[in-house]
Amino acid sequence: MVNSTFLREGVLRKASRGRRRGQLCETVRSAERARSDYLLIRLYFDQDFSIEEFTRGAKQAFSLVSKLLSQRKLDLLEELVSEEALKVLKEKISLLPDNHRVALAADIDAIMYTTEGDVRIYYDDDGRKFVSILMRFWYLNGANLPDDVPGETKVFQIMFGDESTKEKKHLLTANYEFQREFTEGAKPDWTITRIEHPRLLE
Repeated sequence: MVNSTFLREGVLRKASRGRRRGQLCETVRSAERARSDYLLIRLYFDQDFSIEEFTRGAKQAFSLVSKLLSQRKLDLLEELVSEEALKVLKEKISLLPDNHRVALAADIDAIMYTTEGDVRIYYDDDGRKFVSILMRFWYLNGANLPDDVPGETKVFQIMFGDESTKEKKHLLTANYEFQREFTEGAKPDWTITRIEHPRLLE
């Protein structure tokens, strides 16, 4: 007779390996798609495009915009954020608790990890050419947040220092979408068209 516990564990291990293989394949496919998209951008829109340089600029923009949001200085975002996104932000910021608002700010040195998400290359009805890149950021913030911020994903806490000087910081995430028009004669500027701070700015 086969031990049922062993069987369950064996099935779980196999399922876990299967999930890991599936996740790995999806990651590889995503990376391949991203490389293809960056190649298309260089071939058809901007031969000097560099995702490394773009990422550095996106981090700086994220840090600046998140701080201005935290300080409610929305009038200073008009050159950086699209009109549609800014309208949504104004409504949300006005209702935000102070501790959530403080948690929006990301110092450039507190950004722990950055990765690219979806890349879209498209034309509108007037034939204008656009590229949008979704960037995901993980950053540390010392705002006074509850141990569990409501949402699907737990807000991680990290302790610094010894017992007498320990400092609690939260590892938070944010998604910022950057868009640029590549139609001939358009300004060579990237504009933020979507801002998401899950569990904080919703």
